[in-house]
Amino acid sequence: MNNKDFVNTLASQSGLSLKETKRLIEEFIQEFADHADDGTSFTVQGFGTFEVKKKLERIVNNPTTKQRMLVPPKLVLSFRPGSSLKDRIKVGASE
Repeated sequence: MNNKDFVNTLASQSGLSLKETKRLIEEFIQEFADHADDGTSFTVQGFGTFEVKKKLERIVNNPTTKQRMLVPPKLVLSFRPGSSLKDRIKVGASE
């Protein structure tokens, strides 16, 4: 499903116009990005939790050149699915 299909499906299910649906999706994404920038977790009830985690610096080896390199610390976005989403996936996989 691409973005256009997603917007069309959501608009038809909600009864909103395409323009209103696009605006709501953009506002949701903006709010989501603001929480990610703050470093706070963001929970969508019935879906899961997004949180920003800090990965420590580490030393890696290039397998081709055998050269060791230092990878600097960075922030990554992680997702933990909620229990209802896990259950839906398990039921869908067994069918």
